[in-house]
Amino acid sequence: MGAEALSLSSAGLPAPLLELCRRLSRTGHRGWLVGGCVRDSLRAQLDGPAAPGSWRAKDWDLATDAMPEQVMKLFRRVIPTGLEHGTVTVLLPGMQVEVTTLRTEQGYRDGRRPDEVSFVSSLDEDLARRDFTVNAIAFDPETEALIDPFGGLEDLRRRRLRAVGEPARRFAEDGLRVLRAARFVATLEFELDPATAAAIRPSLETYRQVSAERVREEWNKALGARAPSRAFAIMQQHGLLELTAPELDALVGQSADGETLFALALRRLDLAPAGVTLRLAALLADVAAEPVVAAQKADALLNRLRYSNLERKAVSQLLRARELPLSGEPSGPELRRWLRAVGSDGYREACALGRAALEARQQAPGARAEELGLRQAALERLEQRAAAELERRPPLALGDLALDGKQLMAELHLTPGPHVGKLLAALLEQVIEQPELNTRGDLLELAKRLQGSSG
Repeated sequence: MGAEALSLSSAGLPAPLLELCRRLSRTGHRGWLVGGCVRDSLRAQLDGPAAPGSWRAKDWDLATDAMPEQVMKLFRRVIPTGLEHGTVTVLLPGMQVEVTTLRTEQGYRDGRRPDEVSFVSSLDEDLARRDFTVNAIAFDPETEALIDPFGGLEDLRRRRLRAVGEPARRFAEDGLRVLRAARFVATLEFELDPATAAAIRPSLETYRQVSAERVREEWNKALGARAPSRAFAIMQQHGLLELTAPELDALVGQSADGETLFALALRRLDLAPAGVTLRLAALLADVAAEPVVAAQKADALLNRLRYSNLERKAVSQLLRARELPLSGEPSGPELRRWLRAVGSDGYREACALGRAALEARQQAPGARAEELGLRQAALERLEQRAAAELERRPPLALGDLALDGKQLMAELHLTPGPHVGKLLAALLEQVIEQPELNTRGDLLELAKRLQGSSG
């Protein structure tokens, strides 16, 4: 596609956004759309079938020569999200726009925030501070011109991720940029420019200063890519994983079926359905040979990256139950015990993880195709049986019992204590074996017998 074929049109912009730009213009100011909204709209044209001039944007960012205080006076609903850096958020009907005054930056002692911000009137100066060339393209809604001082349009066509100016300088300004490079390689499906790639490892000291929360957000964005392995391969190749996730980086030195466990993990990651917890489990499943140990090591890593307790629990549960009952046909009680372990809501994810693992192993150099094919067939039967079993609503947790702790104490004249919980757990084991026993009367009789045998 020639350079002349890439274009954007003001006609396709949301009406409130156009009015914002016009109001700036009426007061003698300018506004330019910048960043991801321009990049993604142009990329959509290259990938097709987006029409020339159309827009495809998740967020809207506007650079302006107006000062933050001037912007706040022009619009009724404005949030001062970053006044010291010239940024405010203008709330419009049905949308919000981040408006930032043109600026340059100097000094980055903490590897994240500039020590000094200077407001300027030159758009090119503002674009020069941005991370990658494809993020340094601006669109002028007045003239419909694309402003591209650093060759971002050509990099879009070549599907190349290249730093603006000197890569080492860009990475020294914000330690997160090396991780953003890895993420963009996956989400944009670009190749990393060699000079930009070469500057990553020398910039790792700045990367060390990045907060765990910012790393987690980049991981999550990478995990949403069609092939997230591209991001994690870059992280490993250039030393980021060694600092952030040594448990994962260590898989490069371990082998199985003629390849490294890291290569197997990346393939499993791509084969797993989209979803943060499922893909994290796919990525981290081999950090230890034993499922319980793998769950513990993965949990420690996710805790360092400030994942929520809910996310960590979901990943741990998947890893603890990663060995599916595929050797022979599990009995009814065995199936129900497995369902209790993975949770009635989690069995589909457990099967999805198992399917991704089997498919990943099938593509290994030393794959035993016949054995893996049999296990895949067993997995399909397991998932079908699990669905059918759950339709019968079997008791799988203490809350499913037809008798609770208070009722049990009242009927058997028991005092509160751990013995009540142990008795309920024993009743649950009985009804997992025989679900038809989950009635109030049968459970009371069972409890009396269990009490008698323990006494």
